[in-house]
Amino acid sequence: MDINTLLVVTLGLIAIVIFVLVRMVILEKRLKSLLSGKNARDLEDTIAGNVVTIQKMDKRILLIAQEIDNINKRLAKAIQKVHTVRFNPFKDQGGNQSFATSFLNEQGDGVVISSLYSRDKVSIYAKPISDGKSEYELTQEERAAIERAEQQTSS
Repeated sequence: MDINTLLVVTLGLIAIVIFVLVRMVILEKRLKSLLSGKNARDLEDTIAGNVVTIQKMDKRILLIAQEIDNINKRLAKAIQKVHTVRFNPFKDQGGNQSFATSFLNEQGDGVVISSLYSRDKVSIYAKPISDGKSEYELTQEERAAIERAEQQTSS
């Protein structure tokens, strides 16, 4: 080996040593800042405090999950599907002033309200609905209102 090759190898090794020393100094500073003013007892107390906090959070998460379940059960019973059908029951009078509106929950329970308009009077009927059906006879328009409401998807 000649002297130039030896010089290049030596300079390369010196550069590597300098790089490693700089990295070591940086790591030592980071470690000192992490542990400055701390002793083993302080770190133990911090960890114990974090464990207590996590246990409290676990209890809160459980309570929140139970409340969400409760809300979902109540929401299933709430009116979610509504549809109105307008129609003219008397061909010789007026326009589509009469209507049938269904109000249904997730299970298809609720009520259908109908209004029949004529020149002399307005009649209003309410019929309970259970699972999309009624114990009372439904008109074609009431059935249509229920069917279209049931086609709506809950989101």
